[in-house]
Amino acid sequence: MKVLVVRFSSIGDIVLTTPVLRCLHTQVPGVEIHYLTKKSFVGLLEHNPYVHKIWGLDSDFGELMKQLRSEKFDFIVDLHNNLRSKRVSLTLLIPYKRVNKLNWQKWRLVKLKQDAMPDVHIVDRYLDVAQKFNVQNDDKGLDFFVPPDTQLPAELPSDFVCFAIGGQHQTKKLPIKKMIELCNGISSLVVLIGGKEDVEAGAKIQNHCNRVLDLSGKLSINQSALVIKNATTVISHDTGMMHIAAAYKKKVISIWGNTVPQFGMYPYKASPDSVMFEVPDLSCRPCSKIGYESCPKGHFNCMNLQDVEKIAAEINS
Repeated sequence: MKVLVVRFSSIGDIVLTTPVLRCLHTQVPGVEIHYLTKKSFVGLLEHNPYVHKIWGLDSDFGELMKQLRSEKFDFIVDLHNNLRSKRVSLTLLIPYKRVNKLNWQKWRLVKLKQDAMPDVHIVDRYLDVAQKFNVQNDDKGLDFFVPPDTQLPAELPSDFVCFAIGGQHQTKKLPIKKMIELCNGISSLVVLIGGKEDVEAGAKIQNHCNRVLDLSGKLSINQSALVIKNATTVISHDTGMMHIAAAYKKKVISIWGNTVPQFGMYPYKASPDSVMFEVPDLSCRPCSKIGYESCPKGHFNCMNLQDVEKIAAEINS
């Protein structure tokens, strides 16, 4: 049996598909699993022992489809369910099943503030797509594998809290002022991680805090994952780093802005000590299932009203 799993992006969404790969590999005798994603995300799965081959999509869709057709797959597990993934299944002309993205239920929650979302995590909805193979959730959570030669930063201490300060959209992130306030309330050293787009924010936070080491923009994804793995606690917005922290069973302090856990993408099987922080009873929330570059209402209360003293107290405890 040769299976093509499809999920094009992004970091967190790909990490959330890893239980499907593991369960297929361990429960379906003789299965050969291939994974199709964007070329920029191939590195996330290169060291996953449950994947036989990874395919990276670039601009030449036709050539890639020609190569995939020659593989003679038996089935497509479509965990993206968008126009491009549908084009893959229509091009290869083989049996498939697609994840139910619950777009209607999400629309009702965002636009009408009517919560019709089932209390089912996205991981379990992903596993439903593989039910053709009678796989069962092994309850082992998420996976994230880094190359064995990945080096930790030399300046990293032995005891620290990791704060992933990034986010795909501004409305998913605490304002810098609130991040500074939070870091100053934490008794341990706080190590900041983030992408190159977070360098300015990281520098400002470090300049206004006494116990902060800023590594934003200095690490690869795999190095950031190792920092997360070695932290005592991980603070994160609703981002891919939150899911990597869950894969390592860390205590995750997740801070939620315009998005909500009801979408089914909260930390999956992280440490049971993990805590989600939200501002309750905001009539405007959620304002989007993804995010914006600024608050549509102008007040940004979902983040400006976060009780950072309470968050710091939870971390210090």
